[in-house]
Amino acid sequence: MSDRIMIDPHICSGKPVIRGTRIMVKNILGMIAGGYSVERIVASYPELAAADVSAALEYAAEIVAEEQIFAHA
Repeated sequence: MSDRIMIDPHICSGKPVIRGTRIMVKNILGMIAGGYSVERIVASYPELAAADVSAALEYAAEIVAEEQIFAHA
């Protein structure tokens, strides 16, 4: 896991967040899905750096890569 992403059961109910903030990875992903640029996300959350947005995307890619899919007959 990235050193920029943390999971703590006492912060945001254990959802992945950007370290040192309460900004959830899912919020960043939602903004990307909604068409926000990295620059616009950073402008919306001044405590973030572009590298934090990249870390959120990398984290999501890792989770998807580890997902197992079972075919039903």
